[in-house]
Amino acid sequence: MRRQVTNPAAIEAEIDRLRLLVRGAVRRRWQVVFGRTPPAGLSKDLLGRMIACRMQELAFGGLDRDSLAFLDGLARQGGPQPGTVLVRDYHGQRHTVTVGCDGFDWQGTTYPSLSAIARAITSTAWSGPRFFGLRGAVTASANRQAARRMAGIIIGQPKTAMARNP
Repeated sequence: MRRQVTNPAAIEAEIDRLRLLVRGAVRRRWQVVFGRTPPAGLSKDLLGRMIACRMQELAFGGLDRDSLAFLDGLARQGGPQPGTVLVRDYHGQRHTVTVGCDGFDWQGTTYPSLSAIARAITSTAWSGPRFFGLRGAVTASANRQAARRMAGIIIGQPKTAMARNP
């Protein structure tokens, strides 16, 4: 990645100006920064954040190989690791689930899946990962990762979804 020596205050001021632009102006700025048309479905806020990230990366340098490798390793881990505690408030009651090696512990009982616990809590069929906020987080993260790839921010890295570490 090309590195320019730039005054941090100047970059910060440019990012502040970027926040004030209307959507059409942000899309035109994207065209200048990335040299291509911005993806159609991205919000003004996300486009602006990606432009700001790219500006900072060009000015101060990108992540080093070790950091990229570390992030890639986190992305490949997948779901919650044993010992992770999941918390969900449902109808005014807090439900705490601990991820174990052989299942999920809720109220002193080990269940084979999060869906079984979600079903016990709600008395309806639920996707356990969705009920505890895992599926939505991974999907949103995967969408952000895809958007970054489209922007050219992450170059040469394999396409993997980044999982949130709960």
